Amino acid sequence: MRPYDERLDHLLIRAAGVFADRGYHSTTMRDLAAATGMSLAGMYYYVRGKEQLLCFIQERCFGAVLEGGRAAVAAAGQDPLERLQAFIRHHVTYFAAHMAEMKVLSHEATVLTGEPKRRVDAIKRRYVDLLEGLLRDVAPETPPVERNAAAFALFGMMNWIYNWYDPAGVLDPARLADLITRVFSGGFADARSTVQGG
Repeated sequence: MRPYDERLDHLLIRAAGVFADRGYHSTTMRDLAAATGMSLAGMYYYVRGKEQLLCFIQERCFGAVLEGGRAAVAAAGQDPLERLQAFIRHHVTYFAAHMAEMKVLSHEATVLTGEPKRRVDAIKRRYVDLLEGLLRDVAPETPPVERNAAAFALFGMMNWIYNWYDPAGVLDPARLADLITRVFSGGFADARSTVQGG
């Protein structure tokens, strides 16, 4: 990840909000300048254009969630299920605090091309590998194709909360994370029992 820069961080946060509200393709650099309070020249100091800005948003978010996920898992100890639960809690609470970015990551996943796409995909692959490793530890007998499917099923549960979830509502992010943890890990544990018993 690139060194922290407060103005760039401000640009990425505001730009994510605009992309989330208007959509990437409907947003112009002038829209972004108005939303961020930066001049076009100021924005072009940081990015060459809209696609690079989207790339930076995705790199920043995926990099942060990967780093935080690794730390959460490491702090959870050695129990496989507790490590999986720590991963889920971190993912849900991170994205509950970054709802605009979450929508952009989901809706604009196919926009990037070339080297920017390869860089973002490499971070995403490490994150998927982290989850699949946790699932392997929880249910070692599960075939790899089922672990992969389970990983993306879990991401589907977690990543679409921006469609309905209100972080300021009755269900706070920690309770939502615990609910998703119980629903998924209980179901995955049942699947493990079936495989081991068969």
